[in-house]
Amino acid sequence: MSIKVLVVDDSALIREVLVRMLTRDSDIVVVGTAVDPIDAREKIKQLNPDVVTLDIEMPNMNGLAFLEKLMRLRPTPVVMVSTLTRKGANETLLALELGAVDFVAKPSVDLTGGLEAFGAGLRDKIRAAARSDVRGNSARADAPKVAVRTAAAPEGAVIAIGASTGGVEAIRAVLTQMPVDCPPVVIAQHMPAGFTNRFAARLDELCALTVVEAEDRMPLRPGHAYVARGDYHLRVERSSGQLKCRLTHDELESGHRPSADVLFESVAKTVGPMAVGAILTGMGRDGARGLKLMRDAGAYTVGQSQSSALVYGMPRVAFEEGAVVEQAPVEAIAARLANALGKLKSAA
Repeated sequence: MSIKVLVVDDSALIREVLVRMLTRDSDIVVVGTAVDPIDAREKIKQLNPDVVTLDIEMPNMNGLAFLEKLMRLRPTPVVMVSTLTRKGANETLLALELGAVDFVAKPSVDLTGGLEAFGAGLRDKIRAAARSDVRGNSARADAPKVAVRTAAAPEGAVIAIGASTGGVEAIRAVLTQMPVDCPPVVIAQHMPAGFTNRFAARLDELCALTVVEAEDRMPLRPGHAYVARGDYHLRVERSSGQLKCRLTHDELESGHRPSADVLFESVAKTVGPMAVGAILTGMGRDGARGLKLMRDAGAYTVGQSQSSALVYGMPRVAFEEGAVVEQAPVEAIAARLANALGKLKSAA
């Protein structure tokens, strides 16, 4: 079965580029294009697409306003096409909060060298969106949260989290429940350069924790969370008796940079049984190998359950390969991590 896609963008050039890139593989069919949300509304009714690509800045109705109505009235997997600007990053994060599955950075006119890579990434995201559970995701937004009063742990403990598609909301769900007495949190979320700083700033607004984009050799402090910078690997290292962030621009790992495998492997080596880890929603297998190393080193590990994952790819592989101690719905993961940290404290 082919994936039916509707392309919505007011730029004729961008529509042409997206259609050309999407139709490179036979499993994706562009059933139509629309120039604005009014046009898109009618095309969605007529064509019943499996996935919609949506621009934010359009005439007649803002893409965010249209997305909010679409997710409320007719939940449909949406991939946003975003500009690489501060405003574009802010609006993209809001779109993900409103229910968009993922986003791609809008190709520029001079992107000839990187157009093939852009197209491959776009097609992968369309496939993930087609497999995502947006209807279940909107229902899960009302799931009761598990209160976490304390996540205190011995000095030297670390929480490591890895995620991809759907991870922006899943990470928010976990971090907003974590109290300020928790140990340092290190995060690898698949996200390009230019977006992770705004992602960290948005989390910082919503969480009791202080959330920042990681910087090289930044010391890890309790009550703080560190988001891997887009296009950089984040590792945890110990130097001068202190745990610190280490950022590098070496090769892609498991197809990604930042990679959850790279982060988890460093935590396994550096923190060992004093760590706890979680692998959340996402496409592919990144994180499974590294999380297995964490578990083998004595760390508690949890995977997001299929019922609560927008895309049950990374957590599924981690579960099948024995990398997780248990699986849990996203609203319960903070409590599971806190409970494991409490056991570390009791044993210390």
